[in-house]
Amino acid sequence: MVQASGPSLGGAMTSTTPGPVDLGAVVVGVDASAPALTAALWAAEEADRRGRSLHVVHAADTDHRMLHAGVEAVQAIREAGHDLLVDTAEAVGDRHPGLTVTKELSSLDPVSGIRAAAGERGTIVVGSRGLGGFGALMLGSVGLGLAARTEVPVIVVRGEPDRPVTGVITAAVQGASDLDWLMLAAAEAQIRKASLRLLSVCNVLAQVGAVATMLDSLGEVAEQQVHEVSAMAARIRQVYPHLTVTHHVETGTSVPGILVEASKHTDLMVLGTRRHLLGLGPALGRVSHAVLHHGHCPIEIVPPEYMDTGDQS
Repeated sequence: MVQASGPSLGGAMTSTTPGPVDLGAVVVGVDASAPALTAALWAAEEADRRGRSLHVVHAADTDHRMLHAGVEAVQAIREAGHDLLVDTAEAVGDRHPGLTVTKELSSLDPVSGIRAAAGERGTIVVGSRGLGGFGALMLGSVGLGLAARTEVPVIVVRGEPDRPVTGVITAAVQGASDLDWLMLAAAEAQIRKASLRLLSVCNVLAQVGAVATMLDSLGEVAEQQVHEVSAMAARIRQVYPHLTVTHHVETGTSVPGILVEASKHTDLMVLGTRRHLLGLGPALGRVSHAVLHHGHCPIEIVPPEYMDTGDQS
């Protein structure tokens, strides 16, 4: 592992430093699964930290079901959804009695309903697996669909609910263009009174065939990466002067493997996503996809559209 801790602005970034981020309202999507209740309780704590209310959404997909099911069946689905919302709100209220909780029964499919509820500035929280999941390691289709298609941050709650608090938020850094969304990771760390760790991976396999012509050695590649990440850390300290920011560059052959291992030692891992068009719609990149499926802590995916169009205080 290559590590540095001193501020080094250098000349790697010349753009204006983004300002502090105003974290949005919290919207949690729920079904009747245990991971959904875990996600709702986690989202309630997040909303409380932000000083926001919590909006609980159950998207029953009754618009689509009405095409195939009878009126009585659809009404039963609505009643079950209403009861689920009431039960979830009561569970949240028992844990956070001072928190304002609002409820919404959406007639849309889960991905569309939760996206609509979040609007342009909300943060979506979902469980790691819904009722249709087959294993604890696999991410549900709703969580994956939201992470791939939503224009606001999506947090997938993974890991054991009672895992010890580390006091660290980790941001997986790829390059200087990540500075905008790193301000969101910094805001997440600040509201927790945690430190922010910038973690970048120098992929040895990606450099094969290119190192000899671009730089003298892989060590120089890593040192250049350290310099770039150090500059971003310095920019973040300018905006959040009371936040402890550390930065690390690790070398290895598997970026997802290193990030999944790092997720064992952090309270939240934040990734900026770069989406790809695949089939009929956008899809997550390989690294984000792997970390969402196998991470050991809650994973936050920040789409580029959010920081490009969102207001910053």
